[in-house]
Amino acid sequence: MNKLNQFNEQIGRYRWTICALVFFATTINYLDRNVLGLLKQTLSDHGVFGADKAGQELNYSTVVICFQVAYAIGMLAAGRLIDRVGTRSGYAYSLIGWSFAAIGHAFGHTTVTFGFWRAALGFCEAGNFPAANKTMAEWFPKKERAFATGLYNSGANVGAIMAPLAVPYIADAWGWEWAFIITGAIGLIWIAFWYAMYASPAAKLQSGHLQQAEYDYIHSDQDEQAAEKADTAVKRISGARLLTFRQSWAFIIGKFLTDPIWWFYLFWLPAFLTGENARKVASYMAAHAGYTGDKADIPGVISWPFAVALVYTVATGGSILGGWLPKRFINGGMDPSKARKLAMFLYALLPLSVLLASRLGAINTWFAVATIAVACSAHQAWSANIFTTASDMFPKKAVASVTGLGGMAGAVGGILIARVAGLVLQHFQAIGKIELGYGILFVVCGTAYLIAWIIMHLLAPKFTMIQLKSP
Repeated sequence: MNKLNQFNEQIGRYRWTICALVFFATTINYLDRNVLGLLKQTLSDHGVFGADKAGQELNYSTVVICFQVAYAIGMLAAGRLIDRVGTRSGYAYSLIGWSFAAIGHAFGHTTVTFGFWRAALGFCEAGNFPAANKTMAEWFPKKERAFATGLYNSGANVGAIMAPLAVPYIADAWGWEWAFIITGAIGLIWIAFWYAMYASPAAKLQSGHLQQAEYDYIHSDQDEQAAEKADTAVKRISGARLLTFRQSWAFIIGKFLTDPIWWFYLFWLPAFLTGENARKVASYMAAHAGYTGDKADIPGVISWPFAVALVYTVATGGSILGGWLPKRFINGGMDPSKARKLAMFLYALLPLSVLLASRLGAINTWFAVATIAVACSAHQAWSANIFTTASDMFPKKAVASVTGLGGMAGAVGGILIARVAGLVLQHFQAIGKIELGYGILFVVCGTAYLIAWIIMHLLAPKFTMIQLKSP
């Protein structure tokens, strides 16, 4: 038995059960939102985004933006709601809402109706990360928080892996409508487990599900406990008050610059890989005019659903490593703030690999897949830590609100990148050089994290707990 298992046996491990619940919720969250990108071509063929090929790119980006606008508004509302009604109810309301919104896509057959259901999904899905981040702050001490966040955040990758392995086949077998219905219904099962198993640590201690030793360990951060006691008179913190702290802006700007990159991969990676396949086929057919075999057998053509699943499989490892590395630094005696910042700097360097995606893709599509896998893995490692900076710097009563502010900023950034991507790709599609458009967008994706790290360092040289009590 290793040291971690021995430790958990001594004090209890119920906090990891809570982490597992949040992991599955995050998996469902990303399973539902990934369906659109995977069925982009199918929906286009059915006329959902209009008949004009060039216009379809812009209409698709409009549907994506509907999600992002609603997600931004929902993030702001969800953070405040969850801090007010509590994690248990807030999380449940959010998941019920997004499950029904996901199912609703099956009844949308135009850009307008799809935009409506996409907005409903975005508004309700916004509750996941404020609730999840607040749960981690309530159930884990700082030394384990990034690792636990990395574990639950890996659910985003698992959802992204499951989607390409299931959704295209459901759509082929029963029609694209059933892909939305089946994936949307899964979330309703989670609700029963959440209500049966979740409560605050204090409530679980009282009911006997949590040992006193584990409760004490969860509340072992002295600076955090001191800040909580100092702020006992502050029952509710306004958004305006939170915006007066430089630490809030460090988190907000960090999310604004890096969240959109994940959105871009999520919604455009299948289209990019499909385009790479199409170019390989066109090039081969031009050189072998009499070829009548299966296009899948043409050199360089890959199974894009498998490639997407592979990218997110690699990213799952990044999410877990992202939480493990600062924990290792802290256990080695490094200051928690320095450990978090050093880990984030290392993760900010890795996405630069995607600058080579288009050029390598021209040689072999799998080379492009490899660079994107590295970039997505780095994003998830970064994400596990930037979420944790909110609970490092703010008391638990404000964590969901701060997360909501950052999430809103990330969604606004997602809106911008969706529109820019739509315009850039529409232009280069029209002149027959869409791969150049993707190359430009990959430059943005590769450099965003390093810029974000520098700005966050300038605004918050140390990720230490603030006190909300007025001076």
